[in-house]
Amino acid sequence: MINKKPHILFLFSDTGGGHRSAAEAIVEALSLEFGDAVTTEMVDFLADYAPPPYNQLPRFYPEMVKVPELWGVGYRLSNGRPQARVMTTTLYPLVRHAARKLVHEHPADMLVSVHPLGTSFFLRALGKHRPPFITVVTDMVTTHALWYDKRADLTLVPTEMARQRALDYHMSPDKVRVVGQPVAERYCIPAGDKGQLRASLGWPKDKFIALLIGGGDGMGPLAETAYAIDESGLDLGLVIVTGRNAKLKAELEACQWENPTFIYGFTKDLPDMMRAADVLITKAGPGTIAEGLIAGLPIILYAKLPGQEDGNVTFVESEGAGVWAPDPLKVVRTLTRWICRPHERQAVIENCRRAARPHSSRTIARILGAQLGLIEET
Repeated sequence: MINKKPHILFLFSDTGGGHRSAAEAIVEALSLEFGDAVTTEMVDFLADYAPPPYNQLPRFYPEMVKVPELWGVGYRLSNGRPQARVMTTTLYPLVRHAARKLVHEHPADMLVSVHPLGTSFFLRALGKHRPPFITVVTDMVTTHALWYDKRADLTLVPTEMARQRALDYHMSPDKVRVVGQPVAERYCIPAGDKGQLRASLGWPKDKFIALLIGGGDGMGPLAETAYAIDESGLDLGLVIVTGRNAKLKAELEACQWENPTFIYGFTKDLPDMMRAADVLITKAGPGTIAEGLIAGLPIILYAKLPGQEDGNVTFVESEGAGVWAPDPLKVVRTLTRWICRPHERQAVIENCRRAARPHSSRTIARILGAQLGLIEET
């Protein structure tokens, strides 16, 4: 008799790049931990199964977050257990058929949600006789109430702050675990030689390198920040990653820069770039923050999504891993201070390394494996 391999279904959606990359990181870790002893599958439940207009949310998300103030108002008004209960109760009749169709067409021995909208609706659709259901929270601190459902077998959170938030929503303490933010294995390998990395990337070896990232869609005042740094008189190299924002990339490439400047779109070289840089300047996305901490990069946060990413700023500052500088001149001031005071920057580097959780994806993989009986619970 052939034993069937356990199959794990990951529920995600491309509303922002973090949910897909978190799922991919866990899938990769499962392969590294268990080889072909387990099979996996990822489904974008909004794009592939949600009824109109909800199936258009991944497409319109980049436009929605271009007005951060409105996003913040919506986030705050919808956040809370009573609001979450009203939302799920009201919307479930509209999405019930789609949710049931998804779980019927993708049978699995375990479901893992890495999206706040992928928890309560599917737990309800699955009913009482269901496989284990795990929620992996991918927001660092100010986590929306929709992440938390008492029916989930486990809820895995990235920080102690997020765990406390779960407890505030009366989640069972023994079902909430702090595991860190899942990131791809290529971010977690040893740093290597910075000079060799810079040579392979074609960067100057002898300059202070500032790495600017605007997230997968190149959001926030990325261009204004880069211009201010370049015009500041600081002697450094600029590396700018615009993600999928081709228009911004073209605009930056058309500029005349005072300093050596390297402009990239969406790139798979980001892990090496982080290891080769001296400072990270980014919007407050949880994945980029986690990757920067692992690389030991002091972090300057220049933009955030209100509500959703407020706590990420709090986390970085409370850990002494970076600063909040929501103005190009404040970014320049911080850079100037860290260049002129290397001992201060070194202290921030040590704080980054202390706050980093490079084994998060492997930890999550082992927890999932234990739930499936592949290994003993630790």
